[in-house]
Amino acid sequence: MAASNAAESLWATAAGPAAPAAYEHGCLRCSLLRPGPDQRRRIVAIRANLLDRIAEAEREGRIGEVEGLKASLVGAEDDLARIDRRSHSRTTVGLGMPMTRSEDH
Repeated sequence: MAASNAAESLWATAAGPAAPAAYEHGCLRCSLLRPGPDQRRRIVAIRANLLDRIAEAEREGRIGEVEGLKASLVGAEDDLARIDRRSHSRTTVGLGMPMTRSEDH
C-alpha cells in the first residue's frame, strides 16, 4: 500500500464507528503524517469524540483505555496546532521587480 493510501486509510478508520482499536487513531499519533488544513474540521470532531470517550472510560474505571485515548488526544491537539501554525505563518513577501544588469546603469 502506498504511503498516501495508507494515510487515507488511517483517516477513514479514525472517523469510522467500527474502527479496530489498534489503529483507530494511529494517524493522530504519527508525527510523520502532516494533515492538511482541509482535515482540520475532521480532527476537531475526533478530538471532541476523544474527550467524551475519555470521560466515559474514567467513569467506568477503564484506566488502560483512558491512557490510550489520552495519547490520541495529544496527537489530535498537536495536529491542530500544526495546522494552525502553518495557516497563520503563510505571508506574502514582496520581492520587487527583477532587474537585469543592463538596467542598473
